[in-house]
Amino acid sequence: MNMDERIKRINELYHKSQKEGLTEEEKEEQAKLRKEYVDSVRNNLKSQLDNIVIEKPDGSRVDLGEKYGKKHDGK
Repeated sequence: MNMDERIKRINELYHKSQKEGLTEEEKEEQAKLRKEYVDSVRNNLKSQLDNIVIEKPDGSRVDLGEKYGKKHDGK
């Protein structure tokens, strides 16, 4: 299941929960899908931060990957 399908399923489960409630299996599926989605967003943001360097007006540079977390694989 790709991320678009997961997001669609998360939304389906949300709407169903508002209308009629979810079974225990659906609640577990919803929690699992939400966790996967949040983990994906965090990893994506981390990857983006690892590739951003800001140059300040004084000419110094701030590597956001180094400032806010370790770079992946020691890069």
